[in-house]
Amino acid sequence: MLRIPAVPFFILAATSVLAADLDLREAVIVPPQNASPREQKAVRMLVEEIARRTQFEIKVTDSPAAGKPVIRLLRAPAGRPGEGYRLRTSSKEVTIEGNDTRGVLFGAGRFLRLARMSRQSFSIPEGVDLDTAPRYPLRGHQLGYRPKTNSYDAWTLPMWEQYIRDLAVFGTNAVELIPPRSDDDEDSPHFPLPKMETMIGMSSILDSYGLDVWVWYPALDKDYSDPKTVEFALKEWGEVFRKLPRIDHVFVPGGDPGHTPPRYLMALLEKQTENLHRYHPKARMWVAPQGFSQEWLDEFYAIVKKEPAWLGGIVFGPQVRVSLPELRAAIPRRYPIRHYPDITHSIRCQYPVPDWDLAYALTIGREGINPRPLDMAAIFRLLEPYTNGFLTYSEGCNDDVNKFLWSQLGWDPDIDITAALRDYAQYFISPGFADGFAQGLMALERNWRGPLLTNSGVDTTLEQFQAMERSATPRDLLNWRFQQGLYRAYYDAYERARLIRETEAEGQAMEILREGGDTAIDRAEQALDSAVAHKPAQALRGRVFELAEALFQSVRMQLSVERYKAIAVSRGANLDAIDTPLNNRAWLKQRFAGIRKMAPSERQAAIREILDWTNPGPGGFHDDLGDTAAEPHLVRGLPYAQDPAFLKSPFTGFAINPDTQIGPWRTSWLRHAETLHETPLTMRYNHLDPAARYKVRIVYGGENASVDLRLVADGRFEIHSYRPKDRPVRPVEFDIPGEATADGKLTLRWEHKPGLGGNGRGTQVAEVWLIRR
Repeated sequence: MLRIPAVPFFILAATSVLAADLDLREAVIVPPQNASPREQKAVRMLVEEIARRTQFEIKVTDSPAAGKPVIRLLRAPAGRPGEGYRLRTSSKEVTIEGNDTRGVLFGAGRFLRLARMSRQSFSIPEGVDLDTAPRYPLRGHQLGYRPKTNSYDAWTLPMWEQYIRDLAVFGTNAVELIPPRSDDDEDSPHFPLPKMETMIGMSSILDSYGLDVWVWYPALDKDYSDPKTVEFALKEWGEVFRKLPRIDHVFVPGGDPGHTPPRYLMALLEKQTENLHRYHPKARMWVAPQGFSQEWLDEFYAIVKKEPAWLGGIVFGPQVRVSLPELRAAIPRRYPIRHYPDITHSIRCQYPVPDWDLAYALTIGREGINPRPLDMAAIFRLLEPYTNGFLTYSEGCNDDVNKFLWSQLGWDPDIDITAALRDYAQYFISPGFADGFAQGLMALERNWRGPLLTNSGVDTTLEQFQAMERSATPRDLLNWRFQQGLYRAYYDAYERARLIRETEAEGQAMEILREGGDTAIDRAEQALDSAVAHKPAQALRGRVFELAEALFQSVRMQLSVERYKAIAVSRGANLDAIDTPLNNRAWLKQRFAGIRKMAPSERQAAIREILDWTNPGPGGFHDDLGDTAAEPHLVRGLPYAQDPAFLKSPFTGFAINPDTQIGPWRTSWLRHAETLHETPLTMRYNHLDPAARYKVRIVYGGENASVDLRLVADGRFEIHSYRPKDRPVRPVEFDIPGEATADGKLTLRWEHKPGLGGNGRGTQVAEVWLIRR
């Protein structure tokens, strides 16, 4: 039981010490008797983290002086739950009693989180009595030292140790490393050390804290049915296994990357398990059916049902074509299932942001700073009961908040989410900002809810962060986690200001075209260009650039390709996308250029086509799929909390790759509604005229043009058979049989060919008009 004083500690001034607090400024630490090296590491962690925050050098002694407050670390009697601890405070002493070596470490971490630490101030509430153990045995995160990430590739071993320690403070017990050869470039201009040297160092650091070491090892070679390829792989992997001081588990994805039929993949992994056990006898081998077609998944199931003894467990990750409950039902119970949730991406990923605004997709992009506390909690609470825990998929420190929230949920799934964020802010920012910063993180998630144009809360979020910024200490302003919150708040507000201005400019251009006249096109183009020539909110934009520089200096975040040598704009370098057009300016200017070349008699019809683009005519309907405010006929699926991966439900997707030129497209083509795998995309119309005849006009958008689609009306009338998407993108029309609408209703259903592997995407439709003929 944790008893907190009547005044919430998270809103107190940073330097205050309450009467009900135990003042620890003169405290000493008493380590466990005959402390092991890992218990000594926990003591060292306490000393260093207290000093970092308070400027006090706390002494370690076996014989504390009488009258001095004591922080005492103990080992509990045998038989208590693994990794757990009991933490108690009184008027004179803090007792941290670990159930085992990890329990000592995690108990010390919880003490650091509860303590109120600031410059020349150090205390903890009296009356704490907390007896706890983790609910899930696996609580980990992937930390890959490779060029693809947006920060990790620049981290030194001391930076890695600090981050691993931070994770341990919040109960993380495992970290996954990535071998020198993966689906990445061979080198990064940011690498402070060669890949293998850093991997060895990270394995050693993790071992020193007593944390599990996982290795994500993709099977990248072309043909594992070839004995020479297998021989090469055994030698290559074996060298990595030999050099690492600690490996507890190896996880091999079946795809993304890799593309090997299960019979050859599983035969390889049986040999690799023997290889692994030569150097790490107790290590276990795990595999995920990622990217498998239905045929390959069936083959995989057949192998696993034979219950091979070498197989340690199954991983549920991105691009698995069935749900986690379905996978659990198909796998023998002897094999645990580990969740491998993608917490780092916002689009084109396992758990995309629901109904994200196009403006954010165009600018912040796939790997932006992305605190998503409510989304993460919904995913965790829905799926984790089918697993033995998780080890998340991360590609940089952009998802830092999400990592720590998953670790907290892995310990206690029932934790209050706002309280968890206060815990994060209290420890990493300061006690004085515990509530304000926690609420700010919640507000950043709300910034991404619904249409940005009407979300005035974005401006309020900025005002809240600016208030914290004005009262921040120099130390706070240098804190990279504080800088990340500021960066997002300023970035979001700048994009909203631009969206408002560019939407107004496009509206002015359309009004000019409606008025007509010989110079209408020229004047409309000038109206569009005015939003570019006179950008709004330049002070906000300037602060974003300052914060990007600060983040590169503080934590090596690479928010620009040109400035900070990020590997690609799509890999978190959203500073380079900050001024991406948010309206139809580029598409309209291309149209205007074409109209100028037409004969005068043809120009008015071309202008009218632009003005009437979304007008389906009398008795017709238009849906801009991907715009949640303009898709009334889309058949929605399950609530987000029941289907966060959208395996059974349609969701908003984006045909955006900032590293590839695809335009100019209309904004309505850059977003679309889509479904995954065999889930059809469905639209439904009611109250049609039974005597009328209709046709459907469609724009097939999406980034995956290689997937053929089929359209069926009312489940029995094939409107068109499987056909590729039109490139270049353009509207196409098809007649609807009279029998399909004779009852005044119509259901349209799109689907791609069943059984395909890969990411499952492809059923993507951007615009639909139902037009009365």
